[in-house]
Amino acid sequence: MGKSALIVIDMINAYGHADADLLLPSVSKVLPAIVRLLERARAEGIPVIYVNDNFGEWRSHHGELLETALAGPHAGLVEPVRPDEASLFVIKARHSIFFETPLSYLLGQLGIDHVILCGQVTEQCVLYSALDAHIRHLRVTVPEDAVAHIHADLADAALRMMQRNMGAAIGTVDSIGLGDGERPS
Repeated sequence: MGKSALIVIDMINAYGHADADLLLPSVSKVLPAIVRLLERARAEGIPVIYVNDNFGEWRSHHGELLETALAGPHAGLVEPVRPDEASLFVIKARHSIFFETPLSYLLGQLGIDHVILCGQVTEQCVLYSALDAHIRHLRVTVPEDAVAHIHADLADAALRMMQRNMGAAIGTVDSIGLGDGERPS
């Protein structure tokens, strides 16, 4: 059995995009669970990898994305989950964390065979990332209380699809196993 990594999807965000008003309440609700998940992963020595949209800013890097988000009106949603010095960071331009990014290579270099996905948006980026992880033969865990949605009904359907069609372990931050990909209790 290999190792696990926590993947934080699109949480470095200034929320200036379409549907942000629909997303913000869900982000506020799941933020404490994401913070607990980050604390658990860091305490257990699980690698934390942020994979974040570049929002079309092709000249920026992760530090600039973080600075922009922290300078915006929703900095309170970013500060608690900001990357630490040990965190890794991958920039993406589309929904999946794997689409034309070096993430697969990075996971291979780290010996990762299990990914724990948290962040946003459940029915978009999290769903597509879970599918791409599954087709790469990675074990997938999604703590349902640590993923934010735009549309609750679509998020519920997405979680069911991840569990049924991709064999993803779905549970809560407090019930999932981090280090070994065990099923929630």
